Amino acid sequence: MTSSRALALVPAPDHLSPTAEDDADVVLPAAPRVRIAPELTGARVLLRDVLGVRLGLDLVGSDGTDADAAETDADVVLRHDAALDPEGYRLTVATTGTAVTIEAATALGAIHAIRTLQQLVGPRAYRTTPIDDAPVVLPAVVVQDAPRLGHRGLLLDVARHYLPKEQVLRYVELASQHKLNMLHLHLTDDQGWRLPVPGYPRLAEVAAWRHASPVDAVRGGPVDGEPHGGWYTADDLREIVAFARGRGVTVVPEVDLPGHVQALLAAYPELAPGGAPAEPLEVWTRWGLNPHVLGVHEAALDFARAALDQLVDIFDSELICIGGDEVDTRDWAADADTRALAAELGLDGVDALLPWFSTQLAEHLAANGRRTSVWDEVSGEGLPRDVVITVWRAATSAVEAIAGGHDVILCPESVLYLDHRAGLGEEEPVPVGGLHTIEDVYRYDPASPDVVAATGLPGAGRLLGAQAQVWREYLPDSRRTDYATFPRLAAAAESFWSDRRDWTDFESRLAAHLGRLDAAGVEYRPLDGPLPWQRRPALRGRVIGEP
Repeated sequence: MTSSRALALVPAPDHLSPTAEDDADVVLPAAPRVRIAPELTGARVLLRDVLGVRLGLDLVGSDGTDADAAETDADVVLRHDAALDPEGYRLTVATTGTAVTIEAATALGAIHAIRTLQQLVGPRAYRTTPIDDAPVVLPAVVVQDAPRLGHRGLLLDVARHYLPKEQVLRYVELASQHKLNMLHLHLTDDQGWRLPVPGYPRLAEVAAWRHASPVDAVRGGPVDGEPHGGWYTADDLREIVAFARGRGVTVVPEVDLPGHVQALLAAYPELAPGGAPAEPLEVWTRWGLNPHVLGVHEAALDFARAALDQLVDIFDSELICIGGDEVDTRDWAADADTRALAAELGLDGVDALLPWFSTQLAEHLAANGRRTSVWDEVSGEGLPRDVVITVWRAATSAVEAIAGGHDVILCPESVLYLDHRAGLGEEEPVPVGGLHTIEDVYRYDPASPDVVAATGLPGAGRLLGAQAQVWREYLPDSRRTDYATFPRLAAAAESFWSDRRDWTDFESRLAAHLGRLDAAGVEYRPLDGPLPWQRRPALRGRVIGEP
């Protein structure tokens, strides 16, 4: 019988039903005729990738330029329907007439429909090329669906450990396959700087690499003595943006300021408070909280604006993240000029410079037609209300931010940090943080009653959505990143997309969904724990609750 469980769709759709009484199948011709409405041509790249490249069909007329072509002559139709939700779609697979009809109001909705079509085909649609000449067979169904949250994201940390461009593109693809529409790219931190900024060549020469990395997760433990680094050119980043756009994903870049800047200060020490750090710095070879901070003098602000100008030039996201988390203000307090600036501005000490600094950057971005997001440590009456607060700490921070008029994105460390341990067994590789099982992630509801209540207050902000976080201090390569991220990201994707919560149903669908991940080459954590080669018995983790 055709059902969401039988077809194992992830995320589960709002509505699914058969279009034929006998649950018949539909076989696509080897050379299907394609008709794409002009409003939906942004989905053309993905349609060609799934049906043409991965499944080997010879698409005819998929450029969508012939607006007068008769739909009745086509086997695959992408039809515009302005009445649908901006990201919603209706997918019909029929035994008579047009085989596949996708209706959507936007290209993004059509892209989500194509992702559902890909799941209906099965694991073979997730391989990079056809492995046989078998026909493409689809169940005769109608699927109507739309997401409940507008921002459904994945943060990917490429600063702590560099991730080659090809792997970033792969994660864009995986995010899109799970109907996530945002990739938050964390480009800078104490341990590495990955963004080119014109006029600052030492970012590539010095800030992009470090001499060593910690061996394990024990604070103050040994380092490996192996240089680590990497660098994206501006065109590399433009390629990532363009690739993501064709898959319905917006890349939200982050330059983390004014904290998490030791790599930057190693390259340009004159940007520190007072024009120089107390002692020479190198790109940090440790994890954890760092005491150093960017100065707030004009040279430092000029650099920050130049970095933001580069982001505006490369990325097409309305939202740009400027960080603001875990800022240690002791270097500000130790500098006479910084203290004088705080006094001149009428601030209550140097700690109040954090929202002031963030406001300077937010105003610069606003003048360039962009919107700012910050981590939830940044607050204060002077912060512009259109600044989005990304909440990773207590849920009360989200309620306070919304009540204060700020839109909010939720990514609580307590459940959505996918670098944290997925199991309690001793075989877990380098376990850190709290325990976040697949079921924990699945049951998380961003639209909790207190958050929803806050949005109803006078002048309140909105809940924009949520995102899973993949911080990569302990994930040095794509294999370890896969293990930490999947299959929990599939649970997060459904949590963000749908308000349904049926763990037994999801567990059943997930077991089948793993076959798609296998075909895509994802080295996920098996449901019963790590495989022998996924373990790291010689590397120490940290007990739950240890900072």
